[in-house]
Amino acid sequence: MSNERSTPMFQGMTVKGFTPPLKLSSFKLIAFDMDSTLINIECVDEIADAAGRKAEVAAITEAAMRGEITDYKDSLRKRVALLKGVTVAHMTEVLNHRLQLNPGAETLVKACQGVGMKVLLVSGGFTFFTDAVRDRLGIDWTRSNVLEVVNGELTGLMVNQDWGDICDGEEKRKTLLQTCQLMGIQPAQAIAMGDGANDLPMMGVAGLSVAYHAKPKVREQAMVAIEEGGLDRLLEVFE
Repeated sequence: MSNERSTPMFQGMTVKGFTPPLKLSSFKLIAFDMDSTLINIECVDEIADAAGRKAEVAAITEAAMRGEITDYKDSLRKRVALLKGVTVAHMTEVLNHRLQLNPGAETLVKACQGVGMKVLLVSGGFTFFTDAVRDRLGIDWTRSNVLEVVNGELTGLMVNQDWGDICDGEEKRKTLLQTCQLMGIQPAQAIAMGDGANDLPMMGVAGLSVAYHAKPKVREQAMVAIEEGGLDRLLEVFE
């Protein structure tokens, strides 16, 4: 059944393309975007605040997440260039005092881990933050971008890693597929959860796509769209 549902049971949440309940243990992997999905902020915007450039950077971020900027890599390079001179101390302040897990994050991750699922964090953000979130939640794998630091300050550049170029939407899709291959599972056994246009490629290949307080374009294409409440509301569609 593909009829869209928004019954009292799913108040503030739209379900389409399947009939709940599903079985959580039928899935083997859950892949999360980080900024504004698993956590409450867009890290690049908050780092820019330290440089007095938050409004300028946030405007580019918003356009990119809405899908109005088609070249995500270029938009990220432009934003990172505006971070030149921000110190590691400023980033630490963002990490310690501004970054919080979104409501329900720990509950959802623990529920998935409880049935043997693996967890992937794949982000257009930065390792400085994804590593901290990984360690806090016991996440299995991460993929994000590396900011270049010289003498304790950002240079305005990113560092290319052996495992690939800038992590954009296509790289998120490839990472999800590669992780499925590594695990010996089908993409249909994966859940992908995000909020922005650069999450759509990985959501498009997953067995279950979930939009969390997402941009309109993402809500329209997701099988589950959570518009009220925390991340753990996803558990409502499972037995």
